[in-house]
Amino acid sequence: MRLLAGEEVEIPTFDFASGHKTFDGTKMKLNENEVLVVEGIHCLNDKLTDAIPRDKKFKIYISALTVLNIDYYNRISTTDTRIIRRIVRDYKYRNYSAKETIQRWKSIKAGEKKYIYPYQEEADAMFNTSIVYEHGVLKKYALPILNEISKDEPEYAEAKRLITLLNYFKPIEEDFIPESSILREFIGGSVFKY
Repeated sequence: MRLLAGEEVEIPTFDFASGHKTFDGTKMKLNENEVLVVEGIHCLNDKLTDAIPRDKKFKIYISALTVLNIDYYNRISTTDTRIIRRIVRDYKYRNYSAKETIQRWKSIKAGEKKYIYPYQEEADAMFNTSIVYEHGVLKKYALPILNEISKDEPEYAEAKRLITLLNYFKPIEEDFIPESSILREFIGGSVFKY
């Protein structure tokens, strides 16, 4: 509320590698006619922003929404795309192994079911972030870390399934990926700061 009232407030930064937010003196103030962008799992829920009148909000649901059919029997679901993206990003930027991301996936899915899916249809716009060639780009990052999971670990079956899916694709070098592509959020080299 203080930020919306035009006050300068100290804002936290979240360190994904440590899993903690910190206050480092970073401050923010909204000037007249500036837009506040709120991002996260709870953002479609009006309870988070109930102090803001509905006509002053514009909600955007952003997700990989396209299923990719390989043939009549094999498909890559949106969930498969999202976990592969997450495995790569978590490894590069959050110090999580593929095994740890797979372990967390059930909790992530539960959070989506509770905090996103009930509200996604209330979005003013939906943005599909699926890119038809992304699996070829993600392959070179995902395969080595998925292969670190040994056969005697419970996460091996999921890792093997994802490896099988990724092996349908030829590798694509990221040199061809624009610096403004959402794919850069996962592989690095973006012009945007996350």
